[in-house]
Amino acid sequence: MPLDRYEDFLKEWILVGHKNDWKPNVYGQVKSWIDGGLEPRAVTRDLDWGIDVPVEGAEGKKLYVWFDAPIGYISSSKEWALREGKDWKPYWKNQDTKLVHFIGKDNIVFHCIIFPAMLKAEGSYILPDNVPANEFLNLEGNKLSTSKNWAVWLHEYLEDFPNQQDVLRYALTSNAPETKDNDFTWKDFQARNNNELVAIFGNFINRVVVLTNKYYEGIVPNPNELSEVDEQTLTELKAYPAVISSSIERYRFREALGELMNVARLGNKYLADEEPWKMIKTDPARVQTQMYVALQIAVALSSLCEPFLPFTATKLSRILKIGDKIDWKTVVDNSDLIPAGHQIGEAELLFSKIEDEEIQKQIDKLEATKTANTAENKVAEPQKEVIQFDDFSKMDLRVEQSLKPKKCRKPTNC
Repeated sequence: MPLDRYEDFLKEWILVGHKNDWKPNVYGQVKSWIDGGLEPRAVTRDLDWGIDVPVEGAEGKKLYVWFDAPIGYISSSKEWALREGKDWKPYWKNQDTKLVHFIGKDNIVFHCIIFPAMLKAEGSYILPDNVPANEFLNLEGNKLSTSKNWAVWLHEYLEDFPNQQDVLRYALTSNAPETKDNDFTWKDFQARNNNELVAIFGNFINRVVVLTNKYYEGIVPNPNELSEVDEQTLTELKAYPAVISSSIERYRFREALGELMNVARLGNKYLADEEPWKMIKTDPARVQTQMYVALQIAVALSSLCEPFLPFTATKLSRILKIGDKIDWKTVVDNSDLIPAGHQIGEAELLFSKIEDEEIQKQIDKLEATKTANTAENKVAEPQKEVIQFDDFSKMDLRVEQSLKPKKCRKPTNC
């Protein structure tokens, strides 16, 4: 494949055209390849398995897997379209289509150089709009390996942590290797659940629902005149859909998740500053407004958290008894997300604290795997050549007895 013929095209398309919107790790790797000068690359292999090269005289040759695999993306689209009764061409040839490749860093060169050069050579296909490749995620300091059982198996996780799917989603997203290698540890998993999901998100929702049931029997109170703090809080709340969306559109999922948690922090700060549990004794009318504002934040969270925590979004909507899901545009346009007089449900814990014993069980499981791998891979030293007794008798072994031992000042003098 004459990649050198497409070097100028790739320079213009990536190094100039995507300098500001592609991830630095992706851009940097592609730039290194191009700056080093692209050379023709063989696309066949001498193998007895694979896709035959459909050219006369190429008997016994197979297509190189990373020349063939991208073509498979297109053919699988054709197969899907045929099965579903759709037209595949707009997905690959319409200039209004946005083609995005979500991959790992070891495949950057294939998706950013080889495949685009193939598409350019054919001429009628669109090019990737972005290739937001992630770096590697390790497990407890070692590379993930399914063959060595060094992994977190999903079915085992769901057995050990029932109804906690979103906790794993949260931990993986907040620790995603977006621009550099990262490490998944069970201790970090526990800390993110206990210190963030439970202590921040869950704590805010629990306080709002408990107080609403305690003061108003679960009925959203009528707000009185909004204070400046109330107005500022609701205005800040309306800004979050755009902030989170911006991060998602730029493939900064960790950043987007952090902004979602800032919505929960906004709610916690509002309650901590306003202290409705104290004011209920002196100004119950003011508490009606405070709880109304806090409930608006709770409803917004049920909508904004859905891309990251879908099971939590469903559970929170059920607790708040929201029939129709609130879309993000409504969060921006409407300050009355949950109206006065609406009946909410009883308090339930959104997230549960994970104890040390549960985490130690997972660590012990991995340690057992490491021990098993070590034993399996251990190679015994080869046995020395057997000698005959006559050979042994040739050895001259002598024992010396020291009659006047003296202290050695230097080892070389002993």
